[in-house]
Amino acid sequence: MKHVLLMLLALLLSSHVTASEDNYAFDDPNTRAQFLRLTEELRCPMCQNQNIADSNAMIAHDMRRKVYALLKEGKSEQQVIDYMKARYGDFVHYQPPVTAATLWLWAIPFAFIVVAMSVVLIRRRTTVDDDNIEEKLAKADAMLKQEKE
Repeated sequence: MKHVLLMLLALLLSSHVTASEDNYAFDDPNTRAQFLRLTEELRCPMCQNQNIADSNAMIAHDMRRKVYALLKEGKSEQQVIDYMKARYGDFVHYQPPVTAATLWLWAIPFAFIVVAMSVVLIRRRTTVDDDNIEEKLAKADAMLKQEKE
C-alpha cells in the first residue's frame, strides 16, 4: 500500500513540471511595442536566420531578457541594438550597416554578370571565326584536290 501511495504522489508531482515561459510585464504599451519590434529585428546567433522572438534557443531567451532589462532601464531602441551589436556583432541585426567589408556582397553579383557577358561575347566571336576557318579549310582541300589531278 505504501508503494502505491508513493507512486501516486510521484505521478502527481511530476505532472506539474512544465516548461518555463517568458512573461514580460510592461507598464507602457509603447515599451511593449518597442520590445516586440526589437525581438523581431534581432537575429538569434545560434539559429539559422531566425529572430529572437521566434527562437527557443537558450541564447535567444537570454537576449530577450536583456532587451527587456535594457528597455526597463529606459534605453532607446537604437541603444539596445548598439548593445547587442557590440556583444554579438553586426550579424545579430537584420539590417547590417554598409561597410567596406559588406560592399563585396553587393559587388560580386554584378562582377559575375560582367564576366558572364564577356564570356558569351568572346564565345560568339570565336564561333564566327570558326566558321571562317572551316571555309578556309574547305578552300584549301579544294586546292589540294586540284593539284593532285
